Amino acid sequence: MSKKRKKRYLGLLILIVLIWVIKEGSYFDIPAEELKKKYANEKSKFVQIDGMQVHYRDEGQGMPIVLVHGTAASLHTWDDWTSELTKTNRVIRMDLPAFGLTGPNETRDYSIKSYTQFMDDFITKIEIDSFHLAGNSLGGNIAWNYALEHPHKVQKLVLVDASGLPTGKPKPWIFKMANIPVLNTGFLYYTPKFLIEKNIKEVYADDSKITDELLTRYHKMALREGNRQAFVDRAKLDFKQDSLSTIERLKSIQNPTLIIWGEQDDWIPLTCGKAMNENIPNSTLKVLKNSGHVPMEENPKESLQILENFLRQTDHLN
Repeated sequence: MSKKRKKRYLGLLILIVLIWVIKEGSYFDIPAEELKKKYANEKSKFVQIDGMQVHYRDEGQGMPIVLVHGTAASLHTWDDWTSELTKTNRVIRMDLPAFGLTGPNETRDYSIKSYTQFMDDFITKIEIDSFHLAGNSLGGNIAWNYALEHPHKVQKLVLVDASGLPTGKPKPWIFKMANIPVLNTGFLYYTPKFLIEKNIKEVYADDSKITDELLTRYHKMALREGNRQAFVDRAKLDFKQDSLSTIERLKSIQNPTLIIWGEQDDWIPLTCGKAMNENIPNSTLKVLKNSGHVPMEENPKESLQILENFLRQTDHLN
């Protein structure tokens, strides 16, 4: 084969690969209205806060419990818990700014301070003044900071693999990528499903529990218009925290507190859960050996049983 012909075949091969990449890997933003057709339902509501149409669901009756999801997730991460909790409680969950159907905020401020203020605005809007509060990962960080600022509103606090303390580990790869010029720009236009799958495999202990439906939901929510830019904006924040000042804040939490932790959490190790338990005065720690970073999603029955036992208790935990 002549060199000229080889170059022609090589050029054709490169063209085929580029076409495949464009077809399989390049994804345009998906309008919120389009995603609502699949991921909102008759129980979905929307409330305006700071220019955002915040997606939330308010179901059941009884003592309210507010559920707050983590980074890159949505209110759907609590589906299994909600289906059971609504038998005894009023369950309220929302898509945080930057995620789910809610999407980005106008200020592009995704600091914990901003999220805690958002929580107060949301709670005020839906008019509840006494409730249990549970949060996973970022949602857990928001929850314990909210409880510090509004201790009389939160009856019981539940932290599920909550962030807030230094992990002693490198940042997850997806946060590193979002901080690298060119790569983070590429992420805004090239977000193939396998990237989302890699991320979810890091937070699950058992990959066999990761369904295509779950992957598709996480992927579609990432493509919600504005969410990828919001993720990059949030990843650029300096999350280095003063361990001593954080511990002092944790020591000030007086609410009865349940800490649930996945022993196989690769993002926020169990050492952080133990440190929280040691420093929050009125807390107890329950460890799920077969769970990663999202026990309520990966092992909902086991984690929910722990939660229900805690909610049934009337006395403070020791």
